[in-house]
Parts: sequence; structure tokens; C-alpha cells
Amino acid sequence: MAKKGTAFFDNRGQFFKTPEEATLSDLSALLGRIGDGDSLAPGISVMMLEKRAEIEAIFAEHDSMKVAETEARNAALEADNVSPLPGALAPKGG
Repeated sequence: MAKKGTAFFDNRGQFFKTPEEATLSDLSALLGRIGDGDSLAPGISVMMLEKRAEIEAIFAEHDSMKVAETEARNAALEADNVSPLPGALAPKGG
């Protein structure tokens, strides 16, 4: 007798019983073949899924650092864009 069920598919359309299996398949495909002999991609994919929160935190920190880098670069460019006025006195040191 036929039964109703839920299926999950990866980006290539392959059937999987759980979302984790489909996600691991997509991650492995994204990584491609790694290493000699049997690919290390499936094992790396498992670790990536297990460490997802930590990986996302690393990328969030990276994005924050990239924003800070851009802001620092822009501030440096703006500071270099100042020309002294002819005849202006230099500030007195104190």
C-alpha cells in the first residue's frame, strides 16, 4: 500500500530522507574532490554542518573586519585630501 512521506532534495535533484543528508550532499558538491584517493569532502561537510554556528560567527567577524577596513581606508583617504592654505600658520605645539 502506498504511503505518504516527506523527501528532501539536494541542488542536483537527488532524493534524501533527511535535510541533513541533502545539505551534506550540497556541501560535498560545493567542495568538490579534496585529497588523493577517496575525497575528504564528505567528512569536511559533516564537520561544517556540525560547526555551523562557529563557522557563521567566524564569517560575521570577517564581515565586521572588512567593514572596519573599508572605513579606515576611507578615513585615511579623506585625511590625505587636506591641503594647507598658503600663508597659514602651523598649529603651535604645547
